[in-house]
Amino acid sequence: MQIKPRVRIVGAERHQLAQVLAGRYAAGESIRELAVSVGRSYGFIHTLLEEAGAEIRHRGGNQRTRPTAASAAEAGK
Repeated sequence: MQIKPRVRIVGAERHQLAQVLAGRYAAGESIRELAVSVGRSYGFIHTLLEEAGAEIRHRGGNQRTRPTAASAAEAGK
């Protein structure tokens, strides 16, 4: 879905686009992937996702947690 460059998106069209992108983001697409597919900037997509109420993921994907002293002792048994 490409959007005309340098055209302001407002009203119902903006709301609809925000909902579609929020659904795709919740399904696992990154903000960068959405930006490329729509032809808009990372910042524009980020703003739309915030407007749609999407929970923005932290950077870097899944991070393994550091083992605690207790779990390290358990692993050493």
